[in-house]
Amino acid sequence: MASMSGDHTPRLPEPDRPWMMRTYAGHSTAKASNELYRRNLQKGQTGLSVAFDLPTQTGYDPDDELARGEVGKVGVPISHRGDMAALMDGIPLGEMNTSMTINATAAWLLALYIVAAENQNPPTPQEQLQGTTQNDIIKEFLARGTYAFPPAPSMRLIADMIAYTVEHVPKWNPINICSYHLQEAGATPVQEIAYAMSNAIAVLDAARERVGPDVMEQVFGRISFFVNAGVRFVEEHAKLRAMSILWEELGRERYGVSDPRHLRFRYGVQVNSLGLTEAQPENNVQRIVLEALAVTLGRDARARAIQLPAWNEALGLPRPWDQQWSLRIQQILAYETDILEYPDIFEGSRVMEGLVEELLEGARAEMAVVAEHGGAVEAVPYMKGALVDSHRERIRRIEAGEQIVVGQNRFTESEESPLTADAEGGILVVDPALEAEQIEALRSWRAERDQAAVEEALARLAQVAGDESASENLMTATIDAARAGATTGEWSRTLREVFGSYRAPTGVGEAAAAPGPGGADSDLGELRAEVARLQEKLGRRPKILVGKPGLDGHSNGAEQIAVRARDAGMDVVYEGIRLTPAQIAASALQEGVHVIGLSILSGSHRDLIPAVMDALRDAGVEAPVVVGGIIPEQDVAGLERAGVAAVYTPKDFDITRIMRDIVALVGAGAERSLLTAGGPSVNGSA
Repeated sequence: MASMSGDHTPRLPEPDRPWMMRTYAGHSTAKASNELYRRNLQKGQTGLSVAFDLPTQTGYDPDDELARGEVGKVGVPISHRGDMAALMDGIPLGEMNTSMTINATAAWLLALYIVAAENQNPPTPQEQLQGTTQNDIIKEFLARGTYAFPPAPSMRLIADMIAYTVEHVPKWNPINICSYHLQEAGATPVQEIAYAMSNAIAVLDAARERVGPDVMEQVFGRISFFVNAGVRFVEEHAKLRAMSILWEELGRERYGVSDPRHLRFRYGVQVNSLGLTEAQPENNVQRIVLEALAVTLGRDARARAIQLPAWNEALGLPRPWDQQWSLRIQQILAYETDILEYPDIFEGSRVMEGLVEELLEGARAEMAVVAEHGGAVEAVPYMKGALVDSHRERIRRIEAGEQIVVGQNRFTESEESPLTADAEGGILVVDPALEAEQIEALRSWRAERDQAAVEEALARLAQVAGDESASENLMTATIDAARAGATTGEWSRTLREVFGSYRAPTGVGEAAAAPGPGGADSDLGELRAEVARLQEKLGRRPKILVGKPGLDGHSNGAEQIAVRARDAGMDVVYEGIRLTPAQIAASALQEGVHVIGLSILSGSHRDLIPAVMDALRDAGVEAPVVVGGIIPEQDVAGLERAGVAAVYTPKDFDITRIMRDIVALVGAGAERSLLTAGGPSVNGSA
């Protein structure tokens, strides 16, 4: 057989360079995370990607009531410049490219990073710093929930950061426009493109008010994207090509950008976590590999930075070994395969060109709808409702078997996985004593700093924030507060006092109702009948409270439970994210609910669920409690001992079945109530 010589295949004069390889990491403490970062860099990782814990992301110190149970769980706690110095100890920041997944408090964390760099030995001036702050607040309102301030001042913070970095930290990407989390919230490819581009327009328009017209070309060139890549990797690759075309159009036509370097669509990627399964989690490895192909196969749309999730992220926090496995996937793709050696392999493909054009047509139409709503900021309720609807449709297809998920709704017979056979279930478990240690360390920091300097810096920050003319850039006052030794909670509290608080729309009310009993969904029709029978028994419509205790903002599952309960005929109380146990108990008592559903995906269930149960008992609420989230099997018994009636995890994908269980639970309680009271319950307790 004749060999297939490379002489017959067009190659690049030089192979494409590998993308930047990262793993999203951070947990427990700054010191422990620093050790993890150093090990990862020694293994060949070429950039840092910092995961912060939820108190840091939402602007609370470890000793705040809302931080209870959340410290160090999903990332590293950073309370002040001392923590940032410890996190980056021994890492030369002038040479490192650091990505920080931080949004509401992005200005603060960048300030801490700048101060840490100038205090290193040798010091690194801010002009030399390279990296990215995620800093996309609109997506937080839509999909992830780690917002802190209302939309208008949030956009001012973003615009000030952009203006400051373009002038003083020119190698820094001040924002990642994040379509990643939109897909995690259920966005279709068309919605992901359209909402990301609409978001970018809102950000650029805000920045244009803070910089001169001669600077806008540089501003446009510093905007980067953080995108998602699902397992349908042909369509996902087409999505990225479509985004590249739209981005160049936007630059030329709306912002007058002409330099090809500034028009380039620059993006980093983490592949899809929504599709990772708790059932047969070993299947997630091949999903991750296929998803990585979407962003590496075609040279003209190749990602310049990639971080891959670990196979066990649907189970809990990955261990260093799990993250190493994901890093090795990237390295094998880059160094063992030939994907970097060829020109764009999709060039001239009629299939790819047709798919790209189809996505462009749909995205432009949806962008026009967002524009009709007044742009991305004003269209948040519309977009949120649309995402909830899309996610509901995705779940319906999986429940119906129309969308096959191997190991979850098809090919479910399985051998026991040796990957999860250890005592911890194949995940990293954070020491519960960590939170108290962090609180004590924070108190020591406060006691040893120059308190007068901190108060002066925070007063100055409040003054700049309260200036209605917004004539001064908030970044300067923020950096001064970081140098003085202020804490994350103090910086955020100062701005909350000026800007006010905010609760984003849930999308539950905006989402369209499911078809009536005559619709095609027979399972939903049967569920409605069960709810109607229960209503007769109770003497009123059954009522469910869906609650999100703590700081976990990932509300997609809670929203789908609320929507399905509403569509089944139940009254629903859902007040969104970030509730204390006392607030949940007070709402349950006031609303007279029959059942309470709690959702936690941050790993704080062992602390917060018992706290909610205690608060409910103290308030005299007897309604049964069900819990859903990323909850390891070994934690279920403890929650049941605390009084939880049922626990659901990502393997429980059939929401109609979950709702049937809940209806049966309320019905059984009503029977007991009738037996003991001789009539229907009047307070809604079961």
